[in-house]
Amino acid sequence: MTPHGGQEELEAQFEQWRRYVLRRRELQPSDADELEDHLRGSVDELVAAGLSPDEAFLVAVKRMGSLDELSREFAREHSERLWKQLVLTADAGGTVAGTRSRRDLWAMLGCAAGAVLSVKAPILFGLTLADDGPFYARNFTIFALPWLAAFLAWRRAARRQVIAILVALFAIGAVAANAYPLAEDSQSVVVTGIHLPIALWLVVGLAYVADDWRSSRRRMDFIRFTGEWFIYFVLMALGGGVLAAFLFNTFQAIGIVPEEFISQWLLPCGAAAAVVVAGWLVEAKQSVVENIAPVLTRLFTPLFTAALLAFLVAVAWTSHGIDVEREALILFDLLLVVVLGLLLYSLSARDPLAPPGAFDKLQLALVVSALAIDVLVLVEITGRITDDYGSTPNRAAALGENVILLVNLAWSAWLLLGFLRRRTPFAALERWQTGYLPVYAGWAWIVVLVFPPLFNYA
Repeated sequence: MTPHGGQEELEAQFEQWRRYVLRRRELQPSDADELEDHLRGSVDELVAAGLSPDEAFLVAVKRMGSLDELSREFAREHSERLWKQLVLTADAGGTVAGTRSRRDLWAMLGCAAGAVLSVKAPILFGLTLADDGPFYARNFTIFALPWLAAFLAWRRAARRQVIAILVALFAIGAVAANAYPLAEDSQSVVVTGIHLPIALWLVVGLAYVADDWRSSRRRMDFIRFTGEWFIYFVLMALGGGVLAAFLFNTFQAIGIVPEEFISQWLLPCGAAAAVVVAGWLVEAKQSVVENIAPVLTRLFTPLFTAALLAFLVAVAWTSHGIDVEREALILFDLLLVVVLGLLLYSLSARDPLAPPGAFDKLQLALVVSALAIDVLVLVEITGRITDDYGSTPNRAAALGENVILLVNLAWSAWLLLGFLRRRTPFAALERWQTGYLPVYAGWAWIVVLVFPPLFNYA
């Protein structure tokens, strides 16, 4: 019998191992249960033989061999299971896997077509992209994200209750984007345009996790999905820009200027379809991008850390305060969100069983730097609100967001420090980040639904 503290540490290791195992798409939770029982039995035997819990765990994991070989062994034992064909695609010719891939392809094409039709549907009501740009800017996520959620819900075979919740939330988003009497130059329009995509993206997250929304592992999978989706979407956007430039210049050379086609059809329809296609690519080709994404986080984390530290040194050297006007607030909040995104995605791509290293120390420096900037912004915002300037939708939204980010970053820094000192398991950091996602969703919905009437639609 292991001591209480040792048992807690051992359970944390089991949890980290389980998270790692369940990253394999061919393994179901029931399979992980069976593997975990086998692992626990081996650990118990080794502990009884005189090994410490940590030593027993490492030896037992190594005895289990590589996960791929273990998956194949399970596939042979459970020959009636569908995922046997998914694991043994190379051996069995890939018939079932190919069928599933074709079904996913057709589902993606249908959803992408739906997104394109949604973008062009307002033309039937006299709304054009050329004359009604603000309407399209507010509603673009309403046009595209429901179709991405539909594809993910179909792929996850989501229950009717989940589908009903998705439909209701997207309907609320559509009402929030269009029902309030907002002037085009009002601050509430800007605040809604920023927060509605955040709220709706987290609705997409509900479609991604489907019936397993209580699982922190599945929420971390969604964080990984978000990073990989963003990479694919940016790559397609760059390719679309090259295509648009090529079309414009080649047709212009023969006296035809396709500006209207490019601006009214190619770019908006391509962007809407790319939202769905990027999601399909993540699901179908995950192994391609997941090798690139961790490299990007390791590249940009030190760069952003250096930039934030340089900014803090400049603030201390010049004694200049931070401008908290609208553009500056958006810039600083975007900066903090990027930092948080780097942290989240690097956590999702990290091997949970790996010991703390130099990159974890770099992440701590990044989080502490962002935390210091967040405090400076909060001080300036609070000062402006309490002075004669008063509160505006921008400042109130920024105040709430920075408080939320402050709590997240502060506790993340504490957990990272504990992990580096080997006093906190890595799983605790993962649980904190995934458990905090509903806080962002709740605040985004408050800003979108409550702020416009609260500030008299200003």
